[in-house]
Amino acid sequence: MDKIIAIEVFEALANDTRLAAFRLLVRAGPGGLPAGEIAEQLGVVQNTMSSHLHKLGRAGLVTSRRESRRIIYRVDFAIVRDLILFLMEDCCGGNDFVCGPIAQSLVSEEQTS
Repeated sequence: MDKIIAIEVFEALANDTRLAAFRLLVRAGPGGLPAGEIAEQLGVVQNTMSSHLHKLGRAGLVTSRRESRRIIYRVDFAIVRDLILFLMEDCCGGNDFVCGPIAQSLVSEEQTS
């Protein structure tokens, strides 16, 4: 991940509603949730929620698919993994005793996916 993409991701998450929606979708897992359910659970008007979900989508954090009349959103876990690896790239000044195991587990998980 390059710095520009990381900044876009952080910008998208730098809002209470978008962060709450993202966390809700993380908990929902790969199946995702319909936009209306996300709005309902967060107590947000649907058209406002749509703009927040669109912003998360532009940043690459979520993807959507249409199922009949509903739009289902889900987290793109690959970009989340890339962001974590980007953040940990220079962990501990090159001494990876703290971050190494975390980064390695992310890389290992990526290779088995």
